[in-house]
Amino acid sequence: MAARSGRPRAFLRMRTLAGQVFLLQVAIVVLLVTAAVAALVLQSRADSEREARNRSVAVAETFANAPGIQAALEGPDPTAVLQPKAEAARKGSGVDFVVVLSRDAIRFTHPLPDRIGKRFVGDVGPALKGEVVTERINGTIGPLVQAVVPVFGSDGKVIGLVSAGITISRVSGVVEEQYVLLFGSAAGILLLTTAGTALVSRRLRRQTHGLGPAEMTRMYEHHDAVLHSVREGVLIVGGDGRLLLANDEARRLLGLPADVEGRAVTDLGLDPATTRLLASGRVATDEVHSVGDRLLAVSQRTTDRDGGPPGSVTTLRDTTELQALSGKADVARQRLKLLYDAGTEIGTVLDVVRTCEELADFATTRFADYATVDVSENVLRGEEPTVVQAINEMRRTAFSGARQDAQLFPLGSVLRFMPETVTGAALLRGEAVLDTDLASMRGWQKVSPDRAERLLEYGFHSMIAVPLRARGLILGVAMFWRAENPQHFEDEDLSVAEELVARAAVSIDNARRYSREHAVAVTLQRSLLPRGLPEQSAIDAAYRYLPAQAGQGGLGGVGGDWFDIIPLPGARVALVVGDVVGHGLHAAATMGRLRTAVHNFSSLDLPPDELLWHLDELVARIDQDESTEDSGNAVTGATCLYAIYDPASGRCTMARAGHLQPVIIGPDGTAAFATVPGGPPLGLGGMPFETLDVQLAEDSRLVLYTDGLVEDRNRDIDEGLELLRTTLDGHPGRTPEETCEAVIDALVPGRAQDDVALLIGRTRRLTAENVAEWDVPSDPAAVSEVRSEVSGTLTAWNLVEEAFTTELILSELVTNSIRYATGPIRVRLVRDRALICEVSDRSSTSPHLRQAATTDEGGRGLFLVAQLAERWGTRYTDDGGKVIWTEQPLPGDDL
Repeated sequence: MAARSGRPRAFLRMRTLAGQVFLLQVAIVVLLVTAAVAALVLQSRADSEREARNRSVAVAETFANAPGIQAALEGPDPTAVLQPKAEAARKGSGVDFVVVLSRDAIRFTHPLPDRIGKRFVGDVGPALKGEVVTERINGTIGPLVQAVVPVFGSDGKVIGLVSAGITISRVSGVVEEQYVLLFGSAAGILLLTTAGTALVSRRLRRQTHGLGPAEMTRMYEHHDAVLHSVREGVLIVGGDGRLLLANDEARRLLGLPADVEGRAVTDLGLDPATTRLLASGRVATDEVHSVGDRLLAVSQRTTDRDGGPPGSVTTLRDTTELQALSGKADVARQRLKLLYDAGTEIGTVLDVVRTCEELADFATTRFADYATVDVSENVLRGEEPTVVQAINEMRRTAFSGARQDAQLFPLGSVLRFMPETVTGAALLRGEAVLDTDLASMRGWQKVSPDRAERLLEYGFHSMIAVPLRARGLILGVAMFWRAENPQHFEDEDLSVAEELVARAAVSIDNARRYSREHAVAVTLQRSLLPRGLPEQSAIDAAYRYLPAQAGQGGLGGVGGDWFDIIPLPGARVALVVGDVVGHGLHAAATMGRLRTAVHNFSSLDLPPDELLWHLDELVARIDQDESTEDSGNAVTGATCLYAIYDPASGRCTMARAGHLQPVIIGPDGTAAFATVPGGPPLGLGGMPFETLDVQLAEDSRLVLYTDGLVEDRNRDIDEGLELLRTTLDGHPGRTPEETCEAVIDALVPGRAQDDVALLIGRTRRLTAENVAEWDVPSDPAAVSEVRSEVSGTLTAWNLVEEAFTTELILSELVTNSIRYATGPIRVRLVRDRALICEVSDRSSTSPHLRQAATTDEGGRGLFLVAQLAERWGTRYTDDGGKVIWTEQPLPGDDL
């Protein structure tokens, strides 16, 4: 080669690979710089025109909407008023002209006064229709962009036009001033990249030793042909531990992918011994390594001798003469893989029965023909097993096998392993039993001799029984049988079975302990939820509560969902549904606190928005009371929906705090979501809650629910809401119970992944004959008339015995309203489960019960009412007034 022989070489001939790369890179750099400069120039021109359009439109619209423009156009001399303003606007905005036009396109203003009164040059048709027009024209001052905008009168019609324009040269002048800097920068970049390319080419020339492409191609082809033709695997590993080269035979022997070069040898997925050898780079000669199903003879040498690069070269040979030894290695590998797979397929859920089934199914597919798992009764209940119960009361929990007609005990059977048998004694000691020949009858048949005979006739010939042990306790026993497979169990099979069962026993014990804790939490939660529906006449109600199923892919554990039906004074009823975020005992306990708080606040007869406000304050205080060291117990979120229904008027008032919208089903079966104003979840504070008042006809149904009903990991919440609505729609004849069943079947067909609370109430209305109302004038003489009306009404209701007490109660309440209140006074009697008396007025002052002194002339009226009535209280109305109510018990035959 010329360079190495000392002959001069012309630079431009570029016969070497490095020279050719240099020319190619320089050409690419020149093309890229040229294209970038051209793109910048074109972009600057486009930006200039766009900027001209934006500025002309902005100036024209601003001037058209300026104060006084409309009045000037409608005045006698628009030019006198608008010419100075237009010139001021032109100079201030930097445009070339601002022209005001009449509807006939006659100029009222212009920078050149001699053009005022002449016709405007441009398209004004769209502007007269109320649109903005922009256009590019070649004017006397050069290429420009002008905009025409309409000026609207007070009646909304176009009374004039405003045009503003600017030459493109004025806008693009700033960019063009930067061309010198732009081209200078491009030249500098070209020089820098050319210099960098020269340095790279120089380094490439040194690495290729000045060889040309043809010479390098010939060397590579010869090298590649020799490397991949030999029937011996070759690996070259660099000094950094990465694979530099692997020939075809090495890829075949090691099962390497095509893109393996460049990876670290520790990431090739080889067996540990081979990996350690390749990573160490040590000298080795014919070492035997098991790689997959092959035994390879491996030799390795370093490459850094005589000044070579650091690294090593390894050769591999497939030694077929060692196949006998590789057979045992394959068996060991398969058993290790079996145990690994068992760890991933057994214990996937926290459920005792399901884990036992997974153990039986895995064993029959990989290890035995039939498998059974018997578990202590205590374990199935989540309790700690005892040694005696472990062998005396075992229930067959799982069975798996090729045929279902095997003569083994069926599922659900109770088995008792007698201590005097070999199997029973071994189970008591916690030891496994291997019976390689069942026909020898070594004592296993004593549990059921008749069934043992049938098993032998069926073909069962060997068995392994392994106790399920965890933390020193015997949870049950797993038994493996062979019948179809003629090969009997061996000692090596026993060790595999023991390891397999030991891993499964840990999962079963974890599931047992979780089931016990889950049962405790569910018991606590159910004790905090309503155990029945209270007696009331406002609605027919039905409900469903489904806790999240632990270990079924859901959230697991109990949650904070709750519902409630609370009877209120005046035959009204409150419906409540809420949800505390999270699961576990803390969520259930918080739910209980909130449910109790709702009961307490409802006893104050608060409207829904005020009740939620108080509940929001309570949740905020609960969060503040939680110590910083136990911040995980804070209420991270809670939602609630509170509704009050009055059967006398059919009015339903609802408010919600972060909860989902309820569904209202009309008497005709039409279902629709109620648009209750949304409020923030409880505990956030800062925003008031709003209410929705709706009038419900009789036999309407109000559906309240939590998000677990409509939200699912495989279903979007919007899809769930639409599915709920379609399920409820079009079934006017369903009872609340039937509606609950239909909703649960449609939306929760399997086990609930989150807690589900569903409450459905069908409205009733009080009949007119059970309600009596009177307006009472603010006159003490009207009290006697009220007493007379009450007496007549109670006589008609067959409540003569209650007349005297009722007259006395209403006399005191009406007299108190006449004396202390203002505005109209109204009396209402309601015959429901109790006799309800209500006196309403416009005063917001609530009466207080007090003990009058012996010298006081008054103050005993409310005390007397409290003694005569079973319950009494006060609630406030939306118009700023109040209602004082009392309840008196009625005989059972009057209900």
